[in-house]
Amino acid sequence: MRSTTEPTRRQITLFIAGIGILAALIVAVTAPVPYVILSPGPTLNTLGKGPGGHPLIQITGHPSHPGSGHLNMVTVSYVGGPYQPFNVFTALRAWLTPGQAVVPEVELFPPGKTQRQVVQIDAAQMAGSQETATAAALCQLGIHFTTLDTVQTVIKGMPAAGVLRTGDVITAVDGAPVTCRADLGTLIRSHPPGSTLVLTVDRAGTARQLRLKTVRYQGHSVVGIDVFQSYRFPFQVKISVGSIGGPSAGMMFALGIIDKLTGQNLADGRFVAGTGEISPNGAVSPIGGIQQKMAGARAAGATIFLAPAQNCPDTAGAIPAGLRVVKVSTLAGAIADLKAIAAGRPVPAC
Repeated sequence: MRSTTEPTRRQITLFIAGIGILAALIVAVTAPVPYVILSPGPTLNTLGKGPGGHPLIQITGHPSHPGSGHLNMVTVSYVGGPYQPFNVFTALRAWLTPGQAVVPEVELFPPGKTQRQVVQIDAAQMAGSQETATAAALCQLGIHFTTLDTVQTVIKGMPAAGVLRTGDVITAVDGAPVTCRADLGTLIRSHPPGSTLVLTVDRAGTARQLRLKTVRYQGHSVVGIDVFQSYRFPFQVKISVGSIGGPSAGMMFALGIIDKLTGQNLADGRFVAGTGEISPNGAVSPIGGIQQKMAGARAAGATIFLAPAQNCPDTAGAIPAGLRVVKVSTLAGAIADLKAIAAGRPVPAC
């Protein structure tokens, strides 16, 4: 006969299972997960004031217009990462919250990079996007400026080795000047592999003509150098956005600069927002966080959103009510679309 005070096998099993569940809960609550939560961030009007109370875009040395209406850049805020960890329940709550996304932390924090390094990279990308946006705006308007492609690295075993030096500024390829429309890479790739090219080089203030052959690399002509592209503008354009980083506001910066230089009133009284990385020749590249940026734009009052064409698949099923998303692939196209909207004509949509 079994004693009534002796635990049964069922009770022992339930006790052990309870301990396991409790341990699992403790781990779930305390153990961080390698994810980041993305949420809509602040939106700033490129025609308005920046965080410091001064005009977000300030032009010195050239006639400009104060600008009116809204051409807003948009941002994404994040929580998490290796220095702000959260648990699985926080991740699940964010995953179920409209307008938020949960992504692997490696998308924002590359392995081996500290938070300080990531912030520095974001700041450098923002500074670069501002300079490139100025180049794209002036290029679109036909305002002359100088493009400087400076050699940073000469790769051993490649045609440039022993011919080009670090610090050389390449100004032309076979007589065709390096410009915003045709950078050095474009000019070199326009010749078939094995071609002999004459590069015009500024070396310490002295112009030189250097001859070398191209070789094939990943299907394109190359000479084996890395260059840093910078610009010499005829007047100053200063953009102030505070601590915001990254390259994705380039297109909206360029539109804001064009509006201020020309007084075209591109928004035409509408609240326009948008995003997209810009190239000097006006090409618009895709960005991350498009869904959060659309949500942030609509919450701020935007009714029109300019989205990179390559991001259109990412907008499916996530466009907020009342927001018209326009597909753009170039700066010139974005301007044409805004003018078409003002005239009541159709524009390409995502």
